Amino acid sequence: MSAIEDPIDDLSVTPPKTWATGLPAVTHALQYSLEQTSVRRTALTLLNINQAKGFDCPGCAWPEPAPGQRHMNEYCENGAKHVNDEATSRRITRDFFEQHSIAELDTKSDYWLNQQGRLTEPMVKWPGSTHYEPISWDDAFDVLAKELHHLSSPDEAMFYVSGRLNNEAAFLLQLFARAFGTNNLPDCSNMCHESSGSGLGESLGIGKGSVNLDDIHNSDLIFVVGQNPGTNHPRMLSALEETKRNGGQVVAVNTLPEAGLLRFKHPQKARGVVGKGTPIADQFLHIRAGGDLALFQALNQLLLEAEDAAPGTVLDHTYIESDTIGFEEFAEHTRKHNWDDILEATGLTRAEIEEVHQRVMNAKSVIVCWAMGITQQKHGVPSIREIVNFLMLRGNIGKPGAGVCPVRGHSNVQGDRTMGVWERMPQKFLDALGKEFGFEPPAKHGYDAVDSIRAMRDGKAHFFLGVAGNFARATPDSDVTEAALRKCRLTAQISTKLNRSHTVVGETALILPTLGRSDRDIQESGEQFITVEDSMSEVHASRGRLHPASEHLLSEVAIISRMARRTLGDKVDVPWEEFERNYDTIRDRIARVIPGFEDFNARVKQPGGFVLPNPVNSGVYPTPSGKAVFTANDFVKLQAPKGHLVLQTLRSHDQWNTIWYAPNDRYRGIHNARRVVMVNPEDLAELGLKDRDTVDLVSVWTDGSERRADNFTVVAYPASRGSAAAYYPETNVLVPLDSVADISNCPTSKGVIVRLEPTR
Repeated sequence: MSAIEDPIDDLSVTPPKTWATGLPAVTHALQYSLEQTSVRRTALTLLNINQAKGFDCPGCAWPEPAPGQRHMNEYCENGAKHVNDEATSRRITRDFFEQHSIAELDTKSDYWLNQQGRLTEPMVKWPGSTHYEPISWDDAFDVLAKELHHLSSPDEAMFYVSGRLNNEAAFLLQLFARAFGTNNLPDCSNMCHESSGSGLGESLGIGKGSVNLDDIHNSDLIFVVGQNPGTNHPRMLSALEETKRNGGQVVAVNTLPEAGLLRFKHPQKARGVVGKGTPIADQFLHIRAGGDLALFQALNQLLLEAEDAAPGTVLDHTYIESDTIGFEEFAEHTRKHNWDDILEATGLTRAEIEEVHQRVMNAKSVIVCWAMGITQQKHGVPSIREIVNFLMLRGNIGKPGAGVCPVRGHSNVQGDRTMGVWERMPQKFLDALGKEFGFEPPAKHGYDAVDSIRAMRDGKAHFFLGVAGNFARATPDSDVTEAALRKCRLTAQISTKLNRSHTVVGETALILPTLGRSDRDIQESGEQFITVEDSMSEVHASRGRLHPASEHLLSEVAIISRMARRTLGDKVDVPWEEFERNYDTIRDRIARVIPGFEDFNARVKQPGGFVLPNPVNSGVYPTPSGKAVFTANDFVKLQAPKGHLVLQTLRSHDQWNTIWYAPNDRYRGIHNARRVVMVNPEDLAELGLKDRDTVDLVSVWTDGSERRADNFTVVAYPASRGSAAAYYPETNVLVPLDSVADISNCPTSKGVIVRLEPTR
């Protein structure tokens, strides 16, 4: 394959698309796939991805239809690109690390690092060395165990998990961490979805969604809030198309018009290839950044007023009285909201909000879907609580076609949490874990992602293990994060490909290469499968089909088991060797520890797996009162000072999490550049700027501090007034470590106050 070079930054702009997918998506998916690997390997991946006997796409957590209802091409453009990015024929060998120092690698772009290919053997950077060099697996595990033994306290170790990890490995990692003596299990949820868990946990007692695909298909009205399905989880558009064909309606709420929510051309159906496709959003609310809480407060006020005008005809009093508490306090609080404040906070007209209200009044079932546009706001948790208030008023919880739908990004981010990867697991889980394995897990809460960075920065933590992620680029306050990682005595990454986290290293650093989701996993007892849990609590098997990239790769289960065995010895009675030989034995233990996984092995081997029970759908709420909770949430108006805008960070269409595959954002019309900032033309005029000006982005904070990201090109774009948008991870530097959502501690990447300074 040809040498990889960074794309030349040569910005061109075309009008934003008014539809998504269709034949261009197929073309782009195949083009990228064939650039990465052979026709044969591409065919193997695409014919097995998301199939009942195939492997789960790592690209997102949107669920698959039931077996027998799946298309032979059950994937989207971005899923195909991501899977074949992992299945690439390119390889990184020891010669590569001999040729490139770590300092040199640190100057390379995220694109260049990713495009070098699959990692093939364990590598180490010794203290004082400038290069990685090969190390045997046995010696690598000795290095890990020795460093862990030298810590003054188990709480000086951090075990970070990305949502790419499978259930079996996640269960083993949290077991190892707790047997070692710490709850320091930061994960990607801390940075992206923690507000959903906090808000839903307080309101309903469970931090997961309550709907399934049938509910989506048959709902009367679906809200899609702070979310871009066309790029981040395109298969959701197929589900929304089904909603529309069944007579349901969709309301899109976003600071940017998103092509997939305007019109969807299904590439597997004639109407999506030769026809005009399906209009998705019946109404688009072009909301101001941070205005979502005010919107749902307004809708709730209108529902209360409608009930006052026609008592007994609007609210579901039976549900409210039998299943909830706090209604009177909530209602009294809600009636006091001022409409002038609401309109200023949302940037909407009263007529627009009342039109949505009428849709709600006409709907017998309502679902609200949301993603990081909500969770990464300072007031993300109150916004989610207000959404729950909205749904409860008309009994839209726990009935067909209705409920809460937080849409996760990573394929198993929800499963990792179910398996115990959380720094604050309930005592009931810890007791069950300790009983099963004969030890007493620590009760003290551990560090989440933000607190882990603080701990490393402040010299309270010295060991960092990252599993299947890119911590250095996924986290906020890039300069602080990188300096914190470099203060560690040891950093280790369990990875399939090279990324920035391999160049931001501690005194000693390890690269531990692992199997990909698409690779066959052969252990002593035979070929293994792993399991994942999607956004709708469906647990199913995943079986790789490709020959591994190298004979030196170990599975994540094997790496964690061997690290644990080498570190803990006989400290706890855990059969690590047995777990590595046969993953069924791990699932047997999971079944005894985690409710809902009874008879795990037999149930998950059925086509399509099984669905975990959701107590909310049975009218059971694991809250202190045993009932769902109405909450009175303070009104918030996110307003930038004069001469400033509210920036949200987002990803481009040719991007998966922190890694971009090309410098393009096809649906938004941005090509051959990433350092761009999208701003409403009227805001540009007020700021004295014009399209294609070059500016520095400067974020300003209440403590007087500032952060700077240099050399961005302004693009006039239909962003909502007062808002701006730019791509991450380039803009992560603008978000201070201490700017976090209330309660959830989630970084506030969707509410960054910035000024645009012309570049000198």
